[in-house]
Amino acid sequence: MEKQNEEVARLRCQRIGCNATFTEDDNPEGSCTYHDSPIFHDGIKEWSCCKKRSHDFSLFLEIPGCKTGKHTTEKPVLTKPAATPKTPVSAHSTTLASSTPAKELCSRCRQGFFCSDHATTVPAGSNIDAQAPPAPVKKIVSISEPQICKNKGCGKTFKEKDNHETACSYHPGPAVFHDRMRGWKCCDIYVKEFDEFMSIPPCTKGWHDANPAS
Repeated sequence: MEKQNEEVARLRCQRIGCNATFTEDDNPEGSCTYHDSPIFHDGIKEWSCCKKRSHDFSLFLEIPGCKTGKHTTEKPVLTKPAATPKTPVSAHSTTLASSTPAKELCSRCRQGFFCSDHATTVPAGSNIDAQAPPAPVKKIVSISEPQICKNKGCGKTFKEKDNHETACSYHPGPAVFHDRMRGWKCCDIYVKEFDEFMSIPPCTKGWHDANPAS
């Protein structure tokens, strides 16, 4: 009976980036690692607290929290970034921008990401294989070793010996961010607030996967 009461007393932390369970009696200062509010702009996802960013939503959620504190069951109040005042553009800067190649002005190209708008053909004879990153080596683990499922919307710890075709509840995706709306294309559910987006229940059952292909 005491063991059952302990399991019931475990609470889920509501801080963004934590998702751990805790009890009121075991919640010391510094036990929670979390992020403040996220910022979404032009396809880039960024944490307002540590300025770390990613174009891929799954990788964005895996960025380790930069702040510490106590776990809490209260949902965080997300602060919206203040609007950046527009500065007048001089005729000189306009002329300079128009003379600069579009590829150099494109934020995606400058950060080294593939851009379909400014992609160029590969010259004949160039060594494409030399530029391609090596394929990641898949880690071999025991069937009894705990792993974290990387399927979107899951994040649970599992063991391969307990894994089966309906063990995981997840979103096959992709996540969609457009015109201040956030949602999942797989289940066609869209909301305005980030915490509402994180609460959208998974729509698909399948196997847990610690090394998803995408």
